[in-house]
Amino acid sequence: MTAHDLTLTLIGGPTVLIEIGGLRLLTDPTFDPPGHYHSGPVHLEKQSGPALAPDAIGPIDAILLSHDQHADNLDHAGRAFLAHAPLVLTTRIGAGRLGGHARGLDPFETITIGGTDGQSTLTITAAPARHGPAGIEPIAGDVIGFLIGQEQPGDTLYVTGDTVWYDGTAEIARRYAPAAVIAFAGSAEPRGRFHLTMDNNDVIETASAFPRARIIAVHNHGWAHFKESEADLVAAFTALGIADRLTSLAPGVPTRLPLGPAS
Repeated sequence: MTAHDLTLTLIGGPTVLIEIGGLRLLTDPTFDPPGHYHSGPVHLEKQSGPALAPDAIGPIDAILLSHDQHADNLDHAGRAFLAHAPLVLTTRIGAGRLGGHARGLDPFETITIGGTDGQSTLTITAAPARHGPAGIEPIAGDVIGFLIGQEQPGDTLYVTGDTVWYDGTAEIARRYAPAAVIAFAGSAEPRGRFHLTMDNNDVIETASAFPRARIIAVHNHGWAHFKESEADLVAAFTALGIADRLTSLAPGVPTRLPLGPAS
């Protein structure tokens, strides 16, 4: 793998193994089998298990946890997996709840992390996120995304986390030009007819705002509360003549994205 190659392996839902610049990162770990989760009035049904078991993941340099309060982003087995990485990056309030080696970041805060080889480094910048429509914050809680950089902050990959398109994501587009974007899509509707993650229109807006980026949609399958599928998104991009902007990930299969020289 060259310095500017990116390999992604979809585990399931929001869980993606990211191999980049000599480091191995994992987003929102979810490893439970299908089942049901109840939290107050919200009922979540997981319909499919992970493509890879936790013991098949291998060593991890850091976990990028968008938030810890929802089972479709951190389930029981995923919570246990946090101990397998030397660092968990998440929201400040989430780090306080998790303790241990969890570190909280504020939006647009940047840190440098190193790999277990003692040589490779990446910059990780926390990206603002809003987990639904305006006013949802007291209900849904804090969420962040992540911008990963090799040559400079945010130049390689943007992981949106659970967010919709709003002023905060637009601000990311004004500041950064990543080569690829992992969009948490699916139009999640666990509380009624309003979406808490990106719907097709939001992903299209994201593609427009990051015109040079490959778009990879995840978190749009495996749970009953997702209302738009990967096929729906492909159809929408095809109708607009931009289907070539999308890269689909087959669960459990590493997908190499040659990004070329960093600009």
